[in-house]
Amino acid sequence: MSNKIGVLGCGWLGLPLAVKLIEKGYLVKGTTTTDDKVEVLKTEEIVPYKVKLSENGIQGDITGFLEQIGTLIIDVPPKLRGEHTESFVEKMKFLLKEIEKSQISHILFVSSTAVYGNAAGKVSEDSPVLPVTESGKQLVESEKLFRENKSFKTTIIRFGGLIGNDRHPVTMLSGRKDLSGGNHPINLIHRKDCIHMIITILENAYWDRIFNGVYPHHPKKQVYYFEEAQKRGLPAPTYKTNRENENGKIVLSLNFEQLGHTLNTTIVS
Repeated sequence: MSNKIGVLGCGWLGLPLAVKLIEKGYLVKGTTTTDDKVEVLKTEEIVPYKVKLSENGIQGDITGFLEQIGTLIIDVPPKLRGEHTESFVEKMKFLLKEIEKSQISHILFVSSTAVYGNAAGKVSEDSPVLPVTESGKQLVESEKLFRENKSFKTTIIRFGGLIGNDRHPVTMLSGRKDLSGGNHPINLIHRKDCIHMIITILENAYWDRIFNGVYPHHPKKQVYYFEEAQKRGLPAPTYKTNRENENGKIVLSLNFEQLGHTLNTTIVS
């Protein structure tokens, strides 16, 4: 059963991760919420399941998906912005009940550095969690649900802002004015490094741990986003000049580095 892995959430990160795992010889089951994506998963040789989590329960064959896998990777974003918000914690409670009925022994839960909130200075995995956003608060509570459950061993990865060839925060920030925190450092990670971290954890059996995933390059936001906008021919965002709370936080991937591993993909275009 050890070479069978489930990826709950074959989206922007989960799909290329599943493809990479198959390249490495794993048998991978994956979930999606749409019919057309089921065909995409089949094409990539991922065993597809249409599963949808909600705060009222789970739709789809969650039992079949969880059968005969030893390790489950949970990559489900909280999605707490906009009109159609749901309790992420309630979704995870329903999921936990199903996992407890299965033979899953290891869980890798994808979280976010949002759990550190407005902490200032250098932040490591040993730093206290101080979430200020609703998604950060619900991620902290969800992390706790999994880590305190003794039916399996859980490892948490807290990724910084995610970037990739087709995704960069500068496209959303372009042209915006009077943004705050221009002198705060950035905390980003490339999708390639996210996949590298997850596979490293699996292959080395780093269970019952917490890892931050942030590339070790932290220029000021106003400098970094100005340069990234210029490279794309986009209007750069502008920032307020006030100097209140100008420290910001630098998130360190201390636990990963102390085990002798490095992040390899630059966040500079």
